[in-house]
Amino acid sequence: MTDSTAIRRAEAVRHFNRFYTQHIGALHERLQKSPYSLTEVRVLHELTRGQAQTASALARNLGLDSGYLSRLLTSFERRALITRRPSETDARLSLIALTEQGHAAYEPLDAAAVAEVLAVLERLQSSSQEELIGAMRVVERLLSDQPQHGIITLRAPRPGEYGWLVHRQALLFACEHDWDQSFEGLLARVIADFTQHHDPLRETCWVAEQDGTIVGSALLIGVSTTVARIRLLYIEPDMRRLGIGTQLVDECVRFARRAGYTKLTLSTATTLEQSRRLCQRAGFVCAGAAPEVRFGHDLTIERWERDL
Repeated sequence: MTDSTAIRRAEAVRHFNRFYTQHIGALHERLQKSPYSLTEVRVLHELTRGQAQTASALARNLGLDSGYLSRLLTSFERRALITRRPSETDARLSLIALTEQGHAAYEPLDAAAVAEVLAVLERLQSSSQEELIGAMRVVERLLSDQPQHGIITLRAPRPGEYGWLVHRQALLFACEHDWDQSFEGLLARVIADFTQHHDPLRETCWVAEQDGTIVGSALLIGVSTTVARIRLLYIEPDMRRLGIGTQLVDECVRFARRAGYTKLTLSTATTLEQSRRLCQRAGFVCAGAAPEVRFGHDLTIERWERDL
């Protein structure tokens, strides 16, 4: 990555930060018609989860300085918003919980926050609301230190998502491997043929989803009455090495067996090391390789097989 590219991306992030900070600042300014600061509202919100917490857990979850949080909690205690009691497992720790008065103080703040956000969303069309929420989820996932905490579910693609899979995979392989638009054309042909002609008893497609966003996919198609092939297998870069690829391939294996296939195949390039390792872990063996000019490059394409 060149210095100019890095600077352009940094400036784009800074631009977004300025916009979002200004937007949230205006939102909070309208909401804070109360004796509570924004940080106090955040702490009250964390305590509404119902389970008593320690001060250290609150500081960690909210990213607050422990000394500042201690003074804030002392103020809450004076106002009878919280109670503290010794932990049954560690007498050195105090468990903090909201009192009825604390819940009563937070409820109108929470209702006002919800109403304000609803007012923002109501200015948008329904499809734009979903687009905004999806973008927020992607930002949260990419910036999170622990994306693996979200549950991964496999489901069938919804309308519009087949085209998104073509777009996303073409973009990723262009960025990561400099593959040209012919790869996008191949993906589009695979999807077009599948969506128009596939036999749902013998062929299927899954997307892996976490918190409402797609993080991977796999498509299984029939080659013959006994052989099936995996295509469109990909995992989002920040979600790799979390077992999602294995989960998708295992589901392909189970489906292929139920459909009566006796062999499962897939193709990959020798330059795609993670794909090759996934094949090996899933019990596939390399059955052949040949040099080909594909996607603007001289590649060696391998065919991997597994008996079912």
